Amino acid sequence: MSDSLALLGVKGGPAIRPGSHMPTSMLLRLAGKTILIDAGLGVTRGICDQGVTLTEIDLIVITHLHSDHYLELGPFFHTAWTAGLNRTIPVFGPKGLDAYWAGFQDSMRFDIDLRVRDEGRCDFDSLADIQVIDDVMTFDDITLRSLRNVHPPITDTFALRFEAGDKAVAFSGDTAYMDEMAPFAKGADLLVHEAMLRDGVEALCARMTNGDERLRTHILRSHTDAVDVGRIARDAGVRQLALSHMVPDGDPDFTDQHWEDAVRQHWDGPFFLGKDGMKITL
Repeated sequence: MSDSLALLGVKGGPAIRPGSHMPTSMLLRLAGKTILIDAGLGVTRGICDQGVTLTEIDLIVITHLHSDHYLELGPFFHTAWTAGLNRTIPVFGPKGLDAYWAGFQDSMRFDIDLRVRDEGRCDFDSLADIQVIDDVMTFDDITLRSLRNVHPPITDTFALRFEAGDKAVAFSGDTAYMDEMAPFAKGADLLVHEAMLRDGVEALCARMTNGDERLRTHILRSHTDAVDVGRIARDAGVRQLALSHMVPDGDPDFTDQHWEDAVRQHWDGPFFLGKDGMKITL
């Protein structure tokens, strides 16, 4: 198994529409382990589309409690369970993720108990070992470092850096621009950073039918302009840069060239404009 990253879902926000990508999730294969980073809508199908069985997942990390990052965590576990999962998977995430896990089990209690009795399934409740993210955590030969990022109004929201041997992969998580990101990602083989196009945000909000000015305020104060993403990658001296969690998504008025032009103002290295299912070799 070669080290790689698959972008399973690359759009920012939970809504999907005709022509859009799916919400955020990524599949990291590093040091012989298969790690799921975030679990937005569609993640279970996305894993399978990579030729990976659901029972192969070794670790799950959730960056923060916005629905586009953990909506399908419970359904993933339930589907993996029915596909043969019979062991505990560690899940690193922010405070409060355990309440989601308990609530999901409660919502599915009839089905879970029925399948245990009627089909001989193993215990479901113990499949996820929910642990609160710390500054430094280890998982076998992998070191996970976290950095609290800037994504108001949420405070328990994290950038991640995975290190194993001579490999390092950094993920911004959802965040406004922050000076600390470049040192955190320094020298990484790959930086995956969220991004927005400001003009695209204005177009998105103008078409919104069930939000108000607060949505625009949230997006602009909580995310990073694509121009600044290029600057971060340059200052960090990373080997490769990929964009994910992009806002807007699926808008024909904002093409791949708009993203390329923004990033290339400061970044001239290898660049991947995220697409659902894209696989990047580390």
